[in-house]
Amino acid sequence: MLGPVILAASRSDRMRRLISAAPVTKQVVDRFIPGETVADIVPIIKDLTAKGLELTMDVVGEDITTPEQATAARDAYLALIDHLKDLGLGERVEMSVKLSMFGQALQGGHELALANVRPVVEAAAAIGTTVTLDAEDHTTLDSMFAIHEELRKDFPQTGCVIQAYLFRTEADARRLAASGSRVRLVKGAYKEPAEVAYQQKHEIDKAYVRILRTLMEGEGYPMIGSHDPRLIAIAQELAHKAGRKLDEYEFQMLYGIRGEEHLRLAAEGHRMRVYTAYGTDWYGYFMRRLAEKPANLRFFLRSMVSKG
Repeated sequence: MLGPVILAASRSDRMRRLISAAPVTKQVVDRFIPGETVADIVPIIKDLTAKGLELTMDVVGEDITTPEQATAARDAYLALIDHLKDLGLGERVEMSVKLSMFGQALQGGHELALANVRPVVEAAAAIGTTVTLDAEDHTTLDSMFAIHEELRKDFPQTGCVIQAYLFRTEADARRLAASGSRVRLVKGAYKEPAEVAYQQKHEIDKAYVRILRTLMEGEGYPMIGSHDPRLIAIAQELAHKAGRKLDEYEFQMLYGIRGEEHLRLAAEGHRMRVYTAYGTDWYGYFMRRLAEKPANLRFFLRSMVSKG
């Protein structure tokens, strides 16, 4: 399986340099990450919202090493929120944040990340939108869930992400569903050991369905993060059985993947949110997209050969 190899490469400085230097890389990266600045991304936001889609925005960048970088990440999100306010699109566009960007892995990182992310959540609420805390590797999750719980005291619409391949997630889903939280369910895109995570696709898929059923039957707001047609159909069936209206859950997919399906779901009346990343520190995000889906890797390799 190439997925684990690609995920290992996502942490390799040597591979980062090689891939970043490849002439074709930028053109391929643009498929998944359509800009480096807020100015680049504004036309994308306008275009997608005009088509009836909603967005969740990710300012890419994870491996920070100083508190100053964490502050810069906070300020980047605040600048984005200011632009959304000016565009009058706050209610259509939410934020997705990785707490590693806000200092979680640094000395005193839990408190630092909470202090940095809170102003972003507050600013988002002021323009009528919210923030979802992305899940990262399993060692960070207790801190993420604690920060999520703390933020929900003042901003109850703050969401979080859970990953189906982790053994712990079924219990996390029961707790979050009972508390009425917004929860995005994804399969998982980090390299995790067999001690904490399912390794086989069929096991992950079965766990995804079990967890999704828990979320649909609970008190929260499920966000189905998947491009898998079978899981999308199962989600619709589970929502119907649970008596959920179309505005009581949503689908989320990545920018650059299955764009026609985005539009189809929106045309059927579903809430369809496009996870849209931008920024200069794109390498880790890009490599996880290649690892998640063989078609993404084939696209990249074909592009390299054709431009070679």
